[in-house]
Amino acid sequence: MTGVPRPSLTHRVEDGLRLGALLWRFGPGWRMISSAMLGGGIGHREWVLNAQVAAGYSRMDPVEHMDALGPGGAGVGMMTAALVERYAAAADGGAEAVATVGLGVPTWAAAPEGVPDPGLPAAPETGQESGQEPGREAAGPAASGTAREAVGAGDVRVRDAGECAPRPGTINILVVVPVAFSDPALVNAVMTVTEAKTQALLEAGFPCTGTASDAVCVAVREDGPAEAFGGPRSVWGARIARAVHRAVLDGARDWRTWRART
Repeated sequence: MTGVPRPSLTHRVEDGLRLGALLWRFGPGWRMISSAMLGGGIGHREWVLNAQVAAGYSRMDPVEHMDALGPGGAGVGMMTAALVERYAAAADGGAEAVATVGLGVPTWAAAPEGVPDPGLPAAPETGQESGQEPGREAAGPAASGTAREAVGAGDVRVRDAGECAPRPGTINILVVVPVAFSDPALVNAVMTVTEAKTQALLEAGFPCTGTASDAVCVAVREDGPAEAFGGPRSVWGARIARAVHRAVLDGARDWRTWRART
């Protein structure tokens, strides 16, 4: 993708699991809006972290946890139980989107009070398929062999998180556009991202609006004339919608294929 720093992929060991993390280093000159606990809201940010955590994550210090995994300074930290190395990416007219998709517990946003989300049946606890599916272009650095392993190499006691059942997940989406947005346009862009995500999930055959822990980050330039609109019929909003739709659709289909193999 052009205009966006390629993410670095590292691995760490937590609770006996080998977990991945994607880090985008944007540097100065960027403003972001995010729903993430670390770096959420609107403001100057220089990096974005999408970190895999164990299923059933129960730490009470997620902000400090994500901050410790980041490079320091102002950034955004998202977390997911999905395999981050299987991210999907798409671009449209300069708008770029990256999605990590996990759909073990798909949800409807408006659900009856007190009724738990049913989730999907647990897959058999077998080894994780790490190979690229035929005909699918490798999206991330893991497939190109440029990923760096921080910890866990050669430790036979360490398990890949993908080997554990049940298989919950989260849909985390990063969107980057090369122009400035006003604050209202940024809020509108988050709405556009969410609408495009849900459209893609329904088209992929998942009867849901997402998962209960989805996160969004939209990065825009700090300088230059600010776009006033971010809705799906504005120039940049339409590009964002198409890029997100493609990334989530590809990610959802890939997740279904991966889950069928594990």
